[in-house]
Amino acid sequence: MCPLVHDVKGVLPLFKALATLTLCALALPAAPANINIPIEKYKLDNGLRVILSQDNTLPVVAVYIVYDVGARSEERGRTGFAHLFEHMMFEGSANVKKGEHMRYVESNGGSFNGSTHPDYTNYFETMPSNKLAVALWLESDRMRSLAITPENLTNQKEAVKQERRLSFDNQPYATAIVDKWPQLAFQNWQSSHSLIGSFEDLNAATIEDVSKFFKTYYAPNNAVLTIVGDIQIGEAKKLVQTYFADIPSQPQPKRPDLAEPTSNSRAKSEVYKDVLAKVPGVVIGYAGPPRGSDDFYAMVILDALLTGGDSSRLQQDLVKGKKSVVQYQGDLGWPFAAADDYKSPGEYATFLVYKPNFQSNQIVDQYQDEVARIQKEGVTAEELHRAQTLLLSSKLNQLQTSLGRATLLANFEVLDGAPEEINSLLGKYEAVTAAQVQSVAKKYLSPNQRVVLAIQPDANAKPNAATNPQGGR
Repeated sequence: MCPLVHDVKGVLPLFKALATLTLCALALPAAPANINIPIEKYKLDNGLRVILSQDNTLPVVAVYIVYDVGARSEERGRTGFAHLFEHMMFEGSANVKKGEHMRYVESNGGSFNGSTHPDYTNYFETMPSNKLAVALWLESDRMRSLAITPENLTNQKEAVKQERRLSFDNQPYATAIVDKWPQLAFQNWQSSHSLIGSFEDLNAATIEDVSKFFKTYYAPNNAVLTIVGDIQIGEAKKLVQTYFADIPSQPQPKRPDLAEPTSNSRAKSEVYKDVLAKVPGVVIGYAGPPRGSDDFYAMVILDALLTGGDSSRLQQDLVKGKKSVVQYQGDLGWPFAAADDYKSPGEYATFLVYKPNFQSNQIVDQYQDEVARIQKEGVTAEELHRAQTLLLSSKLNQLQTSLGRATLLANFEVLDGAPEEINSLLGKYEAVTAAQVQSVAKKYLSPNQRVVLAIQPDANAKPNAATNPQGGR
């Protein structure tokens, strides 16, 4: 259950080991302990939203900044700009030369990264708490004065192209998932175009285009700054004021219309020939519920029942039982988002790699049969408790770290305007009933709402056919 997103140090692997917990590790109480993470939220005069959460247990602080711009904010002819800026943000600024961001963080005992998502772009540093000022200075300097030069733009255009060639176009399944799947799953262009973008749009990008994008979206009034860990609230506020208060705001950017056309049936299926794939795979997706609704939380539990851990239905019945599936992953918002950063409209999708002696329609039928069992028979109290406990264990582990808390706080703010939702999150998952799980299975996972992308090995294609050496597709 993991999203496929880009990060500065390389693209996350298409497959990650699915979390498996022993029954002993799952021995949590029937109801989770009350969560009471302290939150102080305020706004600077320039519109920067600030969230502070003090925890002096360890001498560590996480600085996490989110810009309210992702791939779904891009315009036609300007695809890939959100991803390009993730690279540009490490090219230097007025007081930080190229490559120095990494040096400042690591020489002070910290770590950093950034990633591009459909609906936002994030950057973070984890530092010893006495180096908080260093992290804030670094983030404020590039918000204030990013070095957008012809040389930097040219360099990062080529870096993005090379990354695409190595991490996507030369990896099995990746191009089908990154480019083809969104086109099949969504009708609205804002959601259906590639998160990575096209070579043609990158080649056409000018300094004026990039400067306009930065001025529009990388303004303080389009950002959320979250600081979590070993801080003193008064001192942290003074540092935020010192480094960020004088950065000018910009006109609030227009938000894209993400609405999908409604239809009684959207069932469709396509085949993608993949020269790099050695074994076949299939993506099965359905339109997901609205973020934050009761159906949303029930769908997350349903996903845990289907795909979470060694006791999941897919593991027990398709991998071990029928021995048809080799590997799988699924989530709300897959492949570019997970439930925490899922935003409506979105998909609930599962990707399954299966043995070549089966056909894609057989795998789809087997998957749908598992869903149909839940639709018809429901789930047992024991099975529901196991799925909830697996999920709650994962969330509690995330909440133990400053960076994990900062991530959730920032996501709740940028997507919902409500960081305090972090304190009710576990309770909402724990409150899901077996009847709700059965209901969402019936409501959302019906064959007439199913979209299927079958990825088949293409033994006849030449090995170099997956990429275009001229820089296009």
